[in-house]
Amino acid sequence: MIGLGKTTLAAVAILSLTGPAFAGEPIKIGALATLEGAFTVLGEDGMRGVRLALEEFGNMAGGHAIELITGSSDATPDSAIRATRKLVEQNGVPILIGPLSGSEGLAVKDYAKTQPNVTFLNGTSAAQDTTLRNAADNFFRFGTDGAQWMAGLGEYVYNEKGYRNLAVLAEDYSFPYTQVFGFLEPFCRLGGKAPADARFWVPIGNKDYSSVIAALPDDVDAIYVALGGADAVNFLTQYEQAGGELPLVGGSITVDQTVLGSKGRTREFVIGTPSAGPISDTWDNAGWQAFVDAYKTQFPDGFPSPSLFAHGYYINTKAALLALDAVDGDLSDGGVKYRAALASLEFETPTGMVRLDERRQAIADIFLTEVIEGPDGGLLNKTIKVIPQVSQTLGVSYEEFLNYGPVSRENPTCG
Repeated sequence: MIGLGKTTLAAVAILSLTGPAFAGEPIKIGALATLEGAFTVLGEDGMRGVRLALEEFGNMAGGHAIELITGSSDATPDSAIRATRKLVEQNGVPILIGPLSGSEGLAVKDYAKTQPNVTFLNGTSAAQDTTLRNAADNFFRFGTDGAQWMAGLGEYVYNEKGYRNLAVLAEDYSFPYTQVFGFLEPFCRLGGKAPADARFWVPIGNKDYSSVIAALPDDVDAIYVALGGADAVNFLTQYEQAGGELPLVGGSITVDQTVLGSKGRTREFVIGTPSAGPISDTWDNAGWQAFVDAYKTQFPDGFPSPSLFAHGYYINTKAALLALDAVDGDLSDGGVKYRAALASLEFETPTGMVRLDERRQAIADIFLTEVIEGPDGGLLNKTIKVIPQVSQTLGVSYEEFLNYGPVSRENPTCG
């Protein structure tokens, strides 16, 4: 377990640098998150995670002060690349943490290939192919992907909830495709159904769900919802107002604290919603509780419990700092030794041990959860089960996993 107490940081005079830091000079780290658009609250909590890690290290790593430079996107690949280019090519950061959203991560991964001396660590972007196919040698993801986040949920819904027929509602881009695949693959393999005409795909930023709600089939057992941020809040509000009665199955960010912790929410119908993901609000573990306490202390205006975005950005930032310590802050070889240190890094996080596979993708624990009402009346995700050390290929070989094909609206068919 690590110390996460509040640290008083001295003000540091920052020099303007365009290359790797020399002895005693600050090291620039860029942090990119969605600070605009429908996912703004997600990005804000992601940045809280970055600052939690920096505070834990006293804003120092490898004997150097850390200069944090932030960038903002709106969840679109173009905005992520513009912000990334500014951080790398104008601000001269040798290390960049981010982005947050799925399609952004695919774009930044491709950009990373053009900047071999810059090291990229993911934020929470969880599209599968950010690391599974055509990986970039200088892109590392110490958080699990969206399919990994679903580990155990398809089996739980089929075996314990008894659901056989589902509708699907999700945003129309790479991360929800990854989540839907991770959930439906075992659910369908067991005999469940979610046919193409019961899947509804909406753009990020959709505000009016009335036509979707009207089109939801009556002959299903539940709705699997993979929406995030304002999109999730808008759907849940409108579905409740329309008198919707179907049970829900939640994608990881649909019942994350960025939704459950939204001010003024009183949606009792989401209580009992099963989900899965990289965190669980009620996990009875000293490391997690220390992380929650540190978050609440440093960010009293944050959510009742840290979101998976705070968690993911924290882990990737901590990895960046640990590797800087391992090489004494020496990036003079274009980050070669630094990236070797990252590749071999294993460390304890607030949610258990994390290590990387050969594609620089995290292997870590996943939490099966269910929404409950907390002691203060707020909504929390209760731990049902911990699925240990889930790999990106979900326990099968890499070659066998590739046979599933790329995630998409139709994969798996599950008709």
